[in-house]
Amino acid sequence: MKKRLIALFICFIAVVSFVCAGSYVDNEYNQLAKRYTAMAEQAFDEGEYDLAVEYTVKAEENADLSQAYIAMMLNKADAEKQIRLAKNQKLQAERMRGPETYPMAFSAGDTALANAEDAFTREDYISSSTYAIEAIQNFAGIKEVTPLPKFYVVRPWTESKDCFWNISGRAYVYNNPLLWENLYQANKGGMKDPSDPDVIYPGMKIEIPSISGEFREGTYNPSTKYEAFTPGK
Repeated sequence: MKKRLIALFICFIAVVSFVCAGSYVDNEYNQLAKRYTAMAEQAFDEGEYDLAVEYTVKAEENADLSQAYIAMMLNKADAEKQIRLAKNQKLQAERMRGPETYPMAFSAGDTALANAEDAFTREDYISSSTYAIEAIQNFAGIKEVTPLPKFYVVRPWTESKDCFWNISGRAYVYNNPLLWENLYQANKGGMKDPSDPDVIYPGMKIEIPSISGEFREGTYNPSTKYEAFTPGK
């Protein structure tokens, strides 16, 4: 019975050593596992059963270390891949002016990518991959958009019903008339009567200040299609 158990154990270690080899067959632990397996087989054939058990245990220990090493290398390779994808996604987001048009998403992606690289340096490859995937998801949400207008030229009342309240309520401005005071405060210095927010006149170029970190550029053009303002975007 003892001989049979030892023989089965040696066979098990040989199989583990073979399975562990994979792409990293030359790692030192796998080589030691093979060496101890061969020594155990020789001791078994010579009737040195206690010595065969001792070598078999060492073979198993090194086979386990080989498995751990291979898992680490696979995790490292995956982390390298995910970081590379995240960096490529970041470059694409930058080409689409992500830092300006999607500042929160871009900043979150940038932070996650930095965390991924830091974790990789600490050899925490699983966390590194997780952070890199988070970065990819944040950068992937960035798309090319037409910037919201930074200026608006007041039109005649009969044509547009332009006033701070109505202008503020338009989707490309603040999408909310209750935010009209942002327009008033930013433009009252150029008004004929700064004390009266109702006195604006056709041709007056008013500034639309950013109130939520949104990127604004150029003057409103009625022929341009703008996305609706979304606070916190």
